[in-house]
Amino acid sequence: MEVPRETPCEAQKMPVLRSRRRNQLRFLGIMTLTVTVIFLLFFALLWKAGNLIDLPNLRIGFYNFCLWNEGTGALQCHQFPELEALGVPRVGLALARLGVYGALVLTLFVPLPLFLAWCNSNEGEWQLAVGFLATSSMLLASGLGLFLTYTWKWLRPSLLGPGFLALGVAQGLLILLLMATVMFPQRAKDKNFRAASSV
Repeated sequence: MEVPRETPCEAQKMPVLRSRRRNQLRFLGIMTLTVTVIFLLFFALLWKAGNLIDLPNLRIGFYNFCLWNEGTGALQCHQFPELEALGVPRVGLALARLGVYGALVLTLFVPLPLFLAWCNSNEGEWQLAVGFLATSSMLLASGLGLFLTYTWKWLRPSLLGPGFLALGVAQGLLILLLMATVMFPQRAKDKNFRAASSV
């Protein structure tokens, strides 16, 4: 009795199916990370109103700057020009706001080109998403860095709340996403090249 042998076509299909499944899982991972970043930015900048510290006796954020007033026994919120007298420049705070909220806006545009690039196998749309991610990462890092620089004398690591934690995690995930999206098309190209050369 002859043992049925695997035909060359069937042998070639298995690696292709495994490769396609791995690529699908990587793409789903990238999309999941993107949605997570958007959620974290929404949570920190909209749900928490951009407040990095939100305590009964201290509230400091991108649009709130309230210090405890010993005389009145209550929080006193400061606006410009009072903030400039406290050492917080108007232009610096505006740039910090532009950075973090600009990062949120740009990140909202990432899922669509990623999805279109995946469906259409279009490298240009994928590179557009990479550009959005790179710009968002730089904006968030610069905006958060500027804000911390101007307000550090009122901040303590133990006082920082969930808003700051969400922004920090979002920044880390943006860097991870940028690395993943840059490497993903290159791996696909290498696999396509090996498949073509083996034919």
